[in-house]
Amino acid sequence: MKTNRRTFLKAASVLSAAPFILPSKVWAADVNPSDKLTMGFIGMGKQSYHLLGSFLQQPVVRVVAVCDVDTTRRTHAQQRVDEFYTAKPTMGSPECAAYVDFQELIDRGDIDAVCIATPDHWHAIPVLAALNAGIDVYCEKPLTHNIQEAVEIIDAVKDNKAVLQTGSMQRSMEEFRVACELVQNGAAGKISRVECSFGPPGIPCDLPEEEMEPGLDWERWVGPGPMRPYNAVLSPRGVHDHFPNWRTYKEYGGGMVCDWGAHHLDIAQWGLDMDDSGPKLITPPEDPNAVEGAVMTYKNGVEVIHKGGFGVHFFGDEGEVKVNRGKFEFWRDGKQIQGKGGSLTSTIVHVQKEYLANAKIKLYESRHHIKDFLECVASRKKPVTNEIIGGRTAICCHLMNQAYYNHETIKWKPKRMRFAWRSGEKAWLTRDYREPYTLS
Repeated sequence: MKTNRRTFLKAASVLSAAPFILPSKVWAADVNPSDKLTMGFIGMGKQSYHLLGSFLQQPVVRVVAVCDVDTTRRTHAQQRVDEFYTAKPTMGSPECAAYVDFQELIDRGDIDAVCIATPDHWHAIPVLAALNAGIDVYCEKPLTHNIQEAVEIIDAVKDNKAVLQTGSMQRSMEEFRVACELVQNGAAGKISRVECSFGPPGIPCDLPEEEMEPGLDWERWVGPGPMRPYNAVLSPRGVHDHFPNWRTYKEYGGGMVCDWGAHHLDIAQWGLDMDDSGPKLITPPEDPNAVEGAVMTYKNGVEVIHKGGFGVHFFGDEGEVKVNRGKFEFWRDGKQIQGKGGSLTSTIVHVQKEYLANAKIKLYESRHHIKDFLECVASRKKPVTNEIIGGRTAICCHLMNQAYYNHETIKWKPKRMRFAWRSGEKAWLTRDYREPYTLS
């Protein structure tokens, strides 16, 4: 069945008149259920709530399984899927299974793709298990919890000829693509530095023990991380409408360097045309207690600086490009270039017409992050934030964090994804995985 569905989607993609766009009939609700892409979801928190809703709306998708270590979240997601298909029987059947162990979901044998939206420390293990089972993957950012995990995922995608999309959806937003096209085409001149605004690095977890209600498999939640007593800050019980603060703590996340940093450093890499590379030098701030000021220096001398500001701010010798979600500014020779009325849309249209009409460099255009993933599952081409992009962006985050954690300048070989001679420590590449959890 898996082969039949992929064959169907690939054939449909070939019929498309434009690259990466499936014909409208494939997106229609009358796709034969046996031809749909069957999906499982691992991690059913707030982020997955939105992802699940979006995937459910895609007629080529049929959700058949969900997984979470919290009984309430798991059951809620299962009921949501079944209620959706009960109301829309042409799109699927209300037979969603629910699992506490992700491996049982992967071992079903009928899963074509998984969506993984767990805490960061739980990304790599199910990603690798899925890839090695021949399953395509949509995984939230940052793609990994450490550098070695990124290297292994990049290798596993290649070995299994799989498709992986990282949830860095800013690359599917027009303002970011246009900003990076301006930079790559020299509209701001030669770039000297990029300032990226996001919060502090991770900190050690020191939360006190709290009493836990029944229904959470805490041992599985902790997984490969160090065992510690339960605290609701890490995993609030049941269905909740906020992003839990596990991301603050280095054992389970990487602070805002790995949260918002994974978004903005990704755009810096894109604008600098460094998707298949990275920095050669990572320098911590002079003050060992500082939580911003780290600098990544690239081979061409461009510096990417962690500091408060606009979001992502490119500085060139002829102008500046500033971009954030729903915000875009282009400055040329000290003058801001704007469209009629100065709105975001009019400015982007004007800038494209005046400065990018004959651009030599055109970047990958994705207008819908999830559809881009599904179209690439069909075509077997790499999506806009594939494993190389997501993996190398995650490495940038981890290198910056290690500079903060150890207050040491790091020399890095980006092509080989390893420390330069006499720089860094092997332990900084990975973590101690609590038994019995391993990457293999």
